[in-house]
Amino acid sequence: MLASLAALTALAWIALPPLGQAMMPAMPGMAMAPGLSALAIGFAMWAVMMPGMMLPSAAPMTLAVARIHAARAPERGASLPLAAFIAGYLLVWTGFAAVAAAAQWALARAGLAAGMAGAVGRGIGGAIFLAAGAYQFSPLKLACLGACRSPLGFLLGHWRDGVAGALRMGLRHGAVCLGCCWALMALLFAVGAMNLVWVAGLGMFVLVEKLAPMGGLVARAGGIALIAAGIALAAGVMG
Repeated sequence: MLASLAALTALAWIALPPLGQAMMPAMPGMAMAPGLSALAIGFAMWAVMMPGMMLPSAAPMTLAVARIHAARAPERGASLPLAAFIAGYLLVWTGFAAVAAAAQWALARAGLAAGMAGAVGRGIGGAIFLAAGAYQFSPLKLACLGACRSPLGFLLGHWRDGVAGALRMGLRHGAVCLGCCWALMALLFAVGAMNLVWVAGLGMFVLVEKLAPMGGLVARAGGIALIAAGIALAAGVMG
């Protein structure tokens, strides 16, 4: 199971650079008004990027689902329910990718972002950093983070048998994970969607705040850092 998640994550990372390159030739001429082809490539870029960033942090929950299914119905195995769970989880993030791509497309058409893979202006970028930092302290963020950090607690409250039940659990966990991390993903508007250093860094931060023993403290410390960066960016000190 872990090997499958690692393979999906690796495939996402392998696919990202070619997608970024596919955007580059069109960017100079379409920064102001990208067409539908740019929107399609932008959606593919976000849809591939999300599994690469989020699947590692979902590994404990996925492993717990596999173990419970294997224990409850050993004769049927856990392969199909596990696949359904992962599919439900990724479906939520694919929906987020669609919204993110549409937002990037709209920003680029309005001249507020440098194409489908480029960053927004300093003022908007600073506001995004400030909002993401503030969200790290919100009750919704902390509640969703707590659910992500407690796989057994989540599954005890939301367990469903069978393949359809696993799909529903995957959708629910994806929604909780989205509630935890959407603001962090929005930072990619401020730094550039194909800034792979930031993509990797945000993926690592999500992994740490979900899995580290003091993940809640990590989340708050990250919020302080993001607020400070937002103030610096808006003031022109950074970027």
